[in-house]
Amino acid sequence: MKKRMTLGLLVMLMILTVALVGCTKKAEPKEAVKAATTNAAKMTSYAIATKLKVNELSFTSADGKATSDAQSAQIASLLKNAEFNVTGVYQGDPMQTELTMELKLSGDMAMTFTVPMVMTQEVLYVKIPQIPMLALPDTLVGKFLKVDLKELAAKEGQEYKPLSPATTQQLTQDLSTAVLDKYDQAKYFKDVDTKDAALPEGVDAKQVVQFAVTNENAKEAVTIFVKQALPAVLDVVSKEEYRSALNIKQTDIDDMKKELQSEDSQNSFSKSVNELDKYLTLNQFHINTAINKDDFPVYQQMVMDAVFSDPDTKQNVKLSLDGSSQYSKINEKQTFAIGIPADADVVTMDEFQKQVGSMYGGY
Repeated sequence: MKKRMTLGLLVMLMILTVALVGCTKKAEPKEAVKAATTNAAKMTSYAIATKLKVNELSFTSADGKATSDAQSAQIASLLKNAEFNVTGVYQGDPMQTELTMELKLSGDMAMTFTVPMVMTQEVLYVKIPQIPMLALPDTLVGKFLKVDLKELAAKEGQEYKPLSPATTQQLTQDLSTAVLDKYDQAKYFKDVDTKDAALPEGVDAKQVVQFAVTNENAKEAVTIFVKQALPAVLDVVSKEEYRSALNIKQTDIDDMKKELQSEDSQNSFSKSVNELDKYLTLNQFHINTAINKDDFPVYQQMVMDAVFSDPDTKQNVKLSLDGSSQYSKINEKQTFAIGIPADADVVTMDEFQKQVGSMYGGY
């Protein structure tokens, strides 16, 4: 995919970032957004279920005919109707998270991958699945790969300093403010009647807010994000307490600011935005956020239907997908189905590398 089409995808990611932090309470929209984001950061525990499904992925020429490119056709066949699901629970004290990630592929190569994960303050455990293309040794399949986060940071020459709940909460609030203060509520947000929001069973919402981007305001939304919100985000991260916790150097932040403000970067960005409608068509893009009586965002649904066009090759990529995230059992005692893996079920990174290397002739 060429530069313009890649930029189109990045545009969607940037818009999604704005939307994910931007949906909240009706009265006094911006202040309500900040309050709700702060409340979300105060979740001390929760259960989560996230889904993402590719409804359509197609590659066509300017006349609407399917592309003859074999690689594109293979990708379209592999990913059409693909589903990515994540379920799990989180608690903050003591910190423990467990997630089960599931990838479902249909079509000629139909298969399902399930990867359970457990994370504590300093250790990540990932259950090793059987992947037909890799044919891993039976001594590894079903074991939990143990990744020592503190040790990993040391190998990279960094000090492992996980974010504290208080720092995470304040950082979330500051970042939300930095982004949301740049956007006009009337242009991008509207209320949706809870009866029309197609909320799943079990979601009790007092209000549903929709964030939407259309062809008419896409250029403005991207321009605001890059020229106003992103510099404000960098200013937030520049604060010493955040830089220290995130292991980010001030010189790196300064370099990013200079790059954003450089004449070449500004000219390139302006040209890309001016030509946005040549390679991006938004048929539909919105995120609905359901807010409960305690002002927690308990459910989000995202719908996107877009066409990315390459003016040079005249190839069009149509992508339609929808996703959702649902939070439940907020600030309640959680039940961990997997738990901390026993030593007998664990393999270290060194052991994993030795066994895989031996299988392929290494070591």
